Amino acid sequence: MLATGALAAVPAQAATAPSIVAKGGYVMNNSTAKTLYTKAADTKRSTGSTTKIMTAKVVLAQSNLNLDKKVTIQKAYSDYVVANNASQAHLIVGDKVTVRQLLYGLMLPSGCDAAYALADTYGSGSTRAARVKSFIGKMNKAATDLGLRNTKFDSFDGIGNGNNYSTPRDLTKIASSAMKNSTFRTIVKTKKYTAKTITKTGSTRTMAAWTNTNGLLSSYSGTIGVKTGSGPEAKYCLVFAATRNGKTVIGTVLASTSIAQRETDAKKLLNYGFATAG
Repeated sequence: MLATGALAAVPAQAATAPSIVAKGGYVMNNSTAKTLYTKAADTKRSTGSTTKIMTAKVVLAQSNLNLDKKVTIQKAYSDYVVANNASQAHLIVGDKVTVRQLLYGLMLPSGCDAAYALADTYGSGSTRAARVKSFIGKMNKAATDLGLRNTKFDSFDGIGNGNNYSTPRDLTKIASSAMKNSTFRTIVKTKKYTAKTITKTGSTRTMAAWTNTNGLLSSYSGTIGVKTGSGPEAKYCLVFAATRNGKTVIGTVLASTSIAQRETDAKKLLNYGFATAG
């Protein structure tokens, strides 16, 4: 009996830290902020569309935010995604789309058109360029306010100009902060969302359903978010969170080698996180 009791006390310490393909990784206990795993956790890397976590966080932090406010889709947003061959929510120029819908379009299909619309709406200035610059300034201020020293944004969507970077630790902290917002939590755990927008003529358009790019929502029990990212420089990134037995583990992998591999890496880190979360 004694031997069994001794063994029973060991499992938390006995879990072996996994090997992941991603160049950077970080995991923490979301409620205690205790670090559970690190791999190059403070090395700055391109973040791809995981940048959009901060885009959403900044929008949701606006005072007197009206999620039902309607935003008219401009040709500039459409031209931008075409010019950059960027992921998009396929928003239609002239349609009126609510801020809530734009947030779904931002986080599920990773729409850079939705990101542009939100930056243009919630930045301040008399020109679109000024508003976008102002919005990116808010993103950087939010990072500073969280005490993050290894994060810099020069874009609203991750299509950076050479100065858009973060680290696995910093991105995890941004996501953990964003997850305190109930609207954010609802959006990032949604697998599919169909937006009904208002056309130029006032009729209702039912958009093609947006599917969440986060495969963990379907393949890892307890997953509650958060956001994928990819790009030529960023490779394959994933900020992830899951809850099991009342514990929430949150983390990030940066610069993995494929969509499947980033998910495999994340699952390994989640399993390890739950085994060591205490």
